Amino acid sequence: MGFLSGFMGNASTIDKAEVKKELSNILAESEEVNAAFKLVRDLIVFTDKRLLFVDKQGMTGKKIEYHSVLYKSISHFSIETAGHFDLDAELKIWISGSQAPAVSKQFKKDDSIYDVQKILAELCG
Repeated sequence: MGFLSGFMGNASTIDKAEVKKELSNILAESEEVNAAFKLVRDLIVFTDKRLLFVDKQGMTGKKIEYHSVLYKSISHFSIETAGHFDLDAELKIWISGSQAPAVSKQFKKDDSIYDVQKILAELCG
């Protein structure tokens, strides 16, 4: 079910040790992974220092963008749940001083967006 959920765009939780190994060249020496979610090929990673978005691009996924957001710079965030006709849920994150969301991620209709929102509420609250 995990592979199918990831393929369909649902966020699925992934092993923290696996993520730490994959991101070893990006994470600071003492940085710990608290939680991680996979959206098809992309990752949303919560560490003890920051929120990290990993965007694998292109056909092969060799080109990767790492977008770091410090928790203290998040001014607010929102989730929009999926409905009957709109099957996508959406997470938006605003950074201090910006009018538009700095990050916007689509989720399919499942409960993973609630898990991400709960973690954000704990870390930014």
